[in-house]
Amino acid sequence: MIDRRAIVDPQAQIAEDVRVGPFTIIGPDVQIMQGAWIGPHVVITGKTIVGRETKIYQFSSIGEAPQHVAYKGEKTRLEIGQRNVIREYCTLNRGTEQGGGVTRIGDNNFLMAYVHIAHDCQLGSNTILANCASLAGHVTVGDFAVLGGFSLIHQFCRLGEHCITGIGTVCLKDIPPYMVAAGYRATPHGVNVKGIRRRGFSEDDILELKRAYKVLYRSSLSLSEALAKVQHGAAWSNACVEKLVKFIATSERGIIR
Repeated sequence: MIDRRAIVDPQAQIAEDVRVGPFTIIGPDVQIMQGAWIGPHVVITGKTIVGRETKIYQFSSIGEAPQHVAYKGEKTRLEIGQRNVIREYCTLNRGTEQGGGVTRIGDNNFLMAYVHIAHDCQLGSNTILANCASLAGHVTVGDFAVLGGFSLIHQFCRLGEHCITGIGTVCLKDIPPYMVAAGYRATPHGVNVKGIRRRGFSEDDILELKRAYKVLYRSSLSLSEALAKVQHGAAWSNACVEKLVKFIATSERGIIR
C-alpha cells in the first residue's frame, strides 16, 4: 500500500491498509491509523497521529514545528481524528509547550485547499473550512462551524458551535454559537438559521435564539444588561440559549457586537 517512491521512516507506525502516494515523506514519530489515505508529495512529521479513514491530499504539510518564536524543539504533538478530508496545500502545525503541547483536530472535518491550522488550535468535529481559511495560534472552533474562504481568525479567539463566517471575514473577537459573522472587522448578521435547521434544530429552538439575538444585538442595552435580560426571560429554559449565554459570559477576548 506504500508507493516505492515514498520515503517512510522505519519507526513510523502505519496500519497495514494505509495507502501512501509517491514522493511523500513520513517521519519517525508519525502514527497513521487504519483506512487512511495519504496522497503524493505530502510531508508528515513530528509527533503526529492521523486518525482512521482520514484523507490527506498532495503538497500538504502536516505536523511541522509551530511558527512560534518561543518554540525550542520541545516534543509537542498534532492529533488528527477520524474521517477528516485535508485538501491540497494545507498546513497543520504542532502545539507549543506554552499552549498545552497539542494541536487537536476532531472528526469528520473538511479542510479545503490552503487552510492553515496554527499551533495549539482546538478544532471540533464536523466543521468546514473553505479555501485559505486560517486559524492563528490557540484558536478554538466548535462543532459544525463553517468558515468561509479567506476567513482569518486572530489568536486566542473562540468560535462557537454552528457559527458561520462569510468570505474574507477577519475575526478579532469571539463569535458566539449559532451566529452569522462577516466583514472586516467581523460583525454579527443574525442567527445561522439555514445551518441549524439543516441539522435538525426545532423551530422552537430557532425562535428562542432569534429572540435572544434581538436582546443581545438589537437592543440599546449594555452586554451585561442584555445577558441578564436573556437569563431572566422565558428563553432561558431553552438549552441552545443557555449555551449561547454561557459562551458569552465566559469570553475573555469579548464577542463580536
